[in-house]
Amino acid sequence: MMKLLLNSRRAVLKFFSAIVPVALFGHKVIAQDRLTEEDQMAKMLLYVHDAGDVDISNPMAARFKPGQNCANCMLFQTSEDPEWGPCSIFQYKLVNANGWCSAWVLKS
Repeated sequence: MMKLLLNSRRAVLKFFSAIVPVALFGHKVIAQDRLTEEDQMAKMLLYVHDAGDVDISNPMAARFKPGQNCANCMLFQTSEDPEWGPCSIFQYKLVNANGWCSAWVLKS
């Protein structure tokens, strides 16, 4: 019984030691696609590549203020490309730094 328990613990530890780095850093290793404005999630969150194109007549865009864009959003991550970076809300797909969506949160 004790040997089985030790083997199970070791198996669990091996599994998690392999999975945790992938979960934490895997999105940076995988080639990332650019988010399109036609993407279903992008449409739901009113994502646009250029914050100047935000439809302010839409009630969901009422929070939008000039100067808000992906580059100054907490969910946006910088990358080698200054124009595009991964966004955690869109499963780390690349969004335009000048873009905007209704999930925008001021970077602290």
